[in-house]
Amino acid sequence: MTSSVQGQKVCFADFKHPCYKMAYFHELSSRVSFQEARLACESEGGVLLSLENEAEQKLIESMLQNLTKPGTGISDGDFWIGLWRNGEGQTSGACPDLYQWSDGSSSQYRGCQNRTGEVTEKCSCCSVLGRNWYTDEPSCGSEKCVVMYHQPTANPGLGGPYLYQWNDDRCNMKHNYICKYEPEINPTAPIEKTYFTNQPGDTHQNVVVTEAGIIPNLIYVVIPTIPLLLLILVAFGTCCFQMLHKSKGRTKTSPHQSTLWISKSTRKESGMEV
Repeated sequence: MTSSVQGQKVCFADFKHPCYKMAYFHELSSRVSFQEARLACESEGGVLLSLENEAEQKLIESMLQNLTKPGTGISDGDFWIGLWRNGEGQTSGACPDLYQWSDGSSSQYRGCQNRTGEVTEKCSCCSVLGRNWYTDEPSCGSEKCVVMYHQPTANPGLGGPYLYQWNDDRCNMKHNYICKYEPEINPTAPIEKTYFTNQPGDTHQNVVVTEAGIIPNLIYVVIPTIPLLLLILVAFGTCCFQMLHKSKGRTKTSPHQSTLWISKSTRKESGMEV
């Protein structure tokens, strides 16, 4: 049985905002590398998440908050985003400026930002301002691909809870991922139901997670039919009981029926003749 839980593809009714989809896997063995996540998004017509500005970052955070709601069964698990660094072993202060979005986005919302919103080249700004990167990140070196932290049950570190900040990691590590799609201008009937919401602010209230895989999909077909199957079984059982009861009634002797046996042969009477 597939152990993945994927959020529905979430789009907005104004058809101006991008669509998004979170892919979460319960089992660590089912999670994927950076390249696998990238290919998975592209196979569905999307890209691994790129972020244009802080508003979009906050929107994604609101979607991720839904994953830890009671009853979802979803807990810790970081998510790949489409930020990565090309090159080997840079540890200089220019390291954060080497990161780029895998979808080719020209967005400057990457690396470190100072309080005026200017992108800087100093890693130290990340630990001072704590904007996009977690404290003391990126660590650079062999870690070239970026995840968005999602560890709600972990004890807070120096930079606070491990939630929604960025962390560079080795690209072959296994994580969940977030896909991004072009706005649905003329939505067609997709294989997986697309959820439309009126405005981005609605998303954290309405993102729904559903099971993925063949067997879970069959479960969704079977479960709604259970009441009907039970009704059929009850009706069939009642019918069989009534038929059995009638059958037994016919084999019983009627209380008004005589139990005397009458011989068909003529009995010779004995006695005196008159």
